[in-house]
Amino acid sequence: MSEQVATSTTPLDGPSDLGSAMGAAQDSVEIRLPADSAYLSVLRTATAGLAARLDFTLDEIEDLRIAVDEACAMLLPNAVETAQLTCRFELSTETLTVTVTLPTTRGQLPERDTFSWTVLSALAGDVDTGSDENRDVWIRLCKRRTVVGGG
Repeated sequence: MSEQVATSTTPLDGPSDLGSAMGAAQDSVEIRLPADSAYLSVLRTATAGLAARLDFTLDEIEDLRIAVDEACAMLLPNAVETAQLTCRFELSTETLTVTVTLPTTRGQLPERDTFSWTVLSALAGDVDTGSDENRDVWIRLCKRRTVVGGG
């Protein structure tokens, strides 16, 4: 099994674009891995590195690492046998958005009234889920960094 990593950067034209880019991704990284829990350490490491790049606190970085791991754990039991898990990281000035997508056997969304969902929401901030016509299910986490010492 192989892993694939794709990265892209969307440059801003100048300082005036920074205001309009709030919430829009400036950089994005996409990682595709076999749908196997043995590969989740790669995503945890990538999450930590990208969150550190955005100056997230150590606690926020650890929360995100756990949240990405939990999101994957929620999706993996329903994965198609030869599926690849796709994790897309979108970095903006103050947020890191992580979308984990996986082809599933039934297209069933994770239940929102479970302990796992509660933990995920507490760790990541904004959390959403959905699916498409191909039964690919996704979980999206959006974490805003804490601004330390505004001044």
